Amino acid sequence: MTKQLKAEVQNFEPLRAVITAAIIIVVTYLLTFIMPDDPANFGPWSLIPAIFLIVYIFLTKRILESLVLACVMGLIMLNGSLNVIGDFSTILTDTMLDGDMAWLIIVCGLMGSIIALIEKSGGAYAFGQWAAKKAKSDKSALIWTWILGIVVFIDDYLNSLTVGSCMTTLTDKHKVPREMLSYVVDSTAAPLCVLIPISTWAVFAGGLLETNGWAPDGEGLIYFIKTIPFNFYGWIAAIIVPLVALKIIPVFGPMKKAYDRVAAGGPIAPEGSEKIDIHSGDEIDVPDNPRIINLIIPIVSLVFFTIIFDVDMQMGVICTVALLFVIYLAQGLMTAVEFADLCVKGLCNMVMPLLLMVLAWAFAAVNDEIGFTQYVIDTVSANVSVALLPFVVFCALAVTEFITGTNWGMYIIALPIVIPLAMQMDANMALSVAAVLSAGVLGSHCCFYSDATILTSAACGCDNFRHAITQMPYGLLAGVISAILFLVFGFVMA
Repeated sequence: MTKQLKAEVQNFEPLRAVITAAIIIVVTYLLTFIMPDDPANFGPWSLIPAIFLIVYIFLTKRILESLVLACVMGLIMLNGSLNVIGDFSTILTDTMLDGDMAWLIIVCGLMGSIIALIEKSGGAYAFGQWAAKKAKSDKSALIWTWILGIVVFIDDYLNSLTVGSCMTTLTDKHKVPREMLSYVVDSTAAPLCVLIPISTWAVFAGGLLETNGWAPDGEGLIYFIKTIPFNFYGWIAAIIVPLVALKIIPVFGPMKKAYDRVAAGGPIAPEGSEKIDIHSGDEIDVPDNPRIINLIIPIVSLVFFTIIFDVDMQMGVICTVALLFVIYLAQGLMTAVEFADLCVKGLCNMVMPLLLMVLAWAFAAVNDEIGFTQYVIDTVSANVSVALLPFVVFCALAVTEFITGTNWGMYIIALPIVIPLAMQMDANMALSVAAVLSAGVLGSHCCFYSDATILTSAACGCDNFRHAITQMPYGLLAGVISAILFLVFGFVMA
């Protein structure tokens, strides 16, 4: 059993969990007697699992348990069956067999392997030694983190896992709370990807723009570029990061408590961080002559292979692992057996983050079945004027994404609704689509169990609840500014 799962077991209270689960199941079954039989008619009832999930997370701070119970509630509402365990097993199987989830497991699992290999090669240690000479304060350490995040622009997963892993040692040296490191990493990843036309986000969104009738076939990326000036949350979030790092925007809210904890001699990482930290936690034997090139080569090769294989991140990580096998063994840094063992160890370190993402995707699937996203969009879009459409779409979908936690999944559901609606209303298409894309980034930044939150927390070694709650005020600050811009531009461009 991995150290993350051991920590999860140690913090588990069986009696409380059983009683809570029993009460929730009984109450949900009772509700099915007064709910509509057809999920298409659930309406406001579809909000129940989402509301429960958010409240329960705040009360218990146990995200894994909260996701399981919320899924069970939704499945009971859907089927009214006494075989809820069987239904839950089915939704987990369907989630695991989904092509996108398989892609995510391969990519994130092998990224865990790459990180373990880089640590063993001494590349991360050498980079830390080099960066320590450049970064003389906590401010400069965070700015270097931001700069590295800009360099690794191709994908938010690659960005968060690589930058978080590389910069932890340096920021720890300057007593930077892991919550602040996680914020800088997370808010430099997806915001940049949604602004750069050669990222995995651009390819995915461009395909959806073609599928849903706004962009002609083969011109999805061209039309994606039209949205870039109006992706307000991406711009604002990315700009705020260095302002926070340099203390131009002061540390406030829960983040201030994190700094106070460290200043008082407390731990750099908040309590519970060991459950999700993908680093080994063991003492690593650094080679006698650690070389920074052993960090640069993996990063460059990840970006290079991803781009040349049509922005395919899976091919990027597979080719990088193969290249590292040749390079590291040629240097005598490890044997073939040690290389294989490190790959497995890295995969094991990703178990808890991947488990959380599987449950988050399962919950999102249940939400889709009970019509949660459709109900929210239909409710807020009714009788909305052309001028207000971008503002309303941004706010409503940000809340939806905060609850569902799957930004790309939300795009798949929302864009087929928003694009025809904007066309019918003769609204500005680039502004309306940008509102959807911006909402996905904002919602995932503030969500406790989104892929962005989980992977950033894992790479930075920070409890994902604490990461989300400390990042939220800065995300909301950028969100409010973005909402105002969508409101203003909505009227100007109506």
